[in-house]
Amino acid sequence: MPATDARSAPDRGAEGRLAGRVALVTGAAAGIGRATVTALAREGASVVIADLDAKSAHRAAEEIRATGRIADSVKMDVAVEADVARAVAFAVERFGGLDVLHNNAAESSRAVMSQDLDVESMEVSVWDQVMAVNLRGVMLGCKHALPVMLARGRGSIINTSSAAALAGDLARPAYGASKAGLNALTEYVATQYGKRGIRCNAIAPGVIETPALARNVSEDQIAVYVSSHLTPRLGRPEDIADAVVFLASDESAFVTGQVLRVDGGLMSHHPTYAQFSTGSGS
Repeated sequence: MPATDARSAPDRGAEGRLAGRVALVTGAAAGIGRATVTALAREGASVVIADLDAKSAHRAAEEIRATGRIADSVKMDVAVEADVARAVAFAVERFGGLDVLHNNAAESSRAVMSQDLDVESMEVSVWDQVMAVNLRGVMLGCKHALPVMLARGRGSIINTSSAAALAGDLARPAYGASKAGLNALTEYVATQYGKRGIRCNAIAPGVIETPALARNVSEDQIAVYVSSHLTPRLGRPEDIADAVVFLASDESAFVTGQVLRVDGGLMSHHPTYAQFSTGSGS
């Protein structure tokens, strides 16, 4: 019987699957990012919580440290290259390197999202702001993390995409286009650096119950989303965090260049599913 590959039986002991690794998560003070740093820390990673909201990021780090895990925080605007470079340098200085990058930050402010309506009325400033955060910010994260990961001979980059990247909708064309670009960038990074030990994947969430959802979507619209998912509920930040942990760990050592849909089946069915499932036909 052949010897067991250590990667196929990861240690799930007290230290966790990510013991000894360093992770940087952007947009990590709330929502998906907040759940992700909690999950990564629980699995033994030393986590850097990067967010534009420095106070909330600091508070999140304190809460993780209170559980006996390792965390610190840094203020970061992903659209500003100097901020991104500083956050990566902070992770290296604070914890000795970088093994996992979760590019999670996205433009979700009501001021911008309320103007991302249709192409005909699109203000160039709105388009540029969405692209600067959602796409350029991911590129910058990869650009500055890659040299550190390459020096270590390994790394996992995980980008938060969206179901909005996979099909058209009646609103948010800038957001959807930015996330579609992120999917392509994910494949390019995976292709260009895979032979050097770097994996890069994206996660495409369905509708996740986060503060951003509450800010930007009405209760009537949320009811429509619920009817269009195959699961009995919408997603929770922890659902995405669990997928990030998997992609960060050696359990996914043979997974790269993928867009993993964690969407409750939202993108898996015929467009008429929601109408027929209610029995109303309308």
